[in-house]
Amino acid sequence: MSFVQPQENTTRRSVVIVAAVLFHIVLIWALMNGLAKKVAQVISEPIETKIIEAVKPPPPPEKVIELPPPPKFVPQPAFVPLPEIQIQTPAPLQPTISAVTAEPVAAPVVVKSVAAPVVSKPASVSASVACSNYSKVMGDAAFPRAATRLGLEEGDALIQFTLTANGEIKDVKAIKSSHAVFAENSIRLVSTFKCAGRGSDVFVQVPFEYKVE
Repeated sequence: MSFVQPQENTTRRSVVIVAAVLFHIVLIWALMNGLAKKVAQVISEPIETKIIEAVKPPPPPEKVIELPPPPKFVPQPAFVPLPEIQIQTPAPLQPTISAVTAEPVAAPVVVKSVAAPVVSKPASVSASVACSNYSKVMGDAAFPRAATRLGLEEGDALIQFTLTANGEIKDVKAIKSSHAVFAENSIRLVSTFKCAGRGSDVFVQVPFEYKVE
């Protein structure tokens, strides 16, 4: 068995590796030198600078001032002199004398005032004096049944009438009453009075009082 061939192969590999490493070193050096030159050229070239002027805005439009129109000339009318007017003064009037007749003045009429006749009111008289059956009518007066049906237990009324000169009873009316039932009953009782005339018309007032006993 021979060991010479493996040693030769190892030597060749070492040479190849060293050669490859040197080749890469040279290649890297060359690249670096070339790039450095290009960078130096770029830096050494002059840089052009340009100044950009700002754009100026357009000038504002000029203001147009409108002048008012000139006043119109109006010609004045020609002066025309007024015609002379002659005024004739009238002749003075002659004074006229006229007779003035004085009219008779009527005497003032004196009107005498006539006093109106005073109408005297009828005198008043008591029913107990003028009417003969006053006591009997008042004594027989009973409590009205209509008032009982209404639940009333008491009441009153004042009746007035006119007694004429010949003893007639008229104008009978209730001056006041606590209820219409008592007024109607009292007027009915007054109509039964028998009274004598007093020589003239007189007023008669009769009070009535009602109470349940």
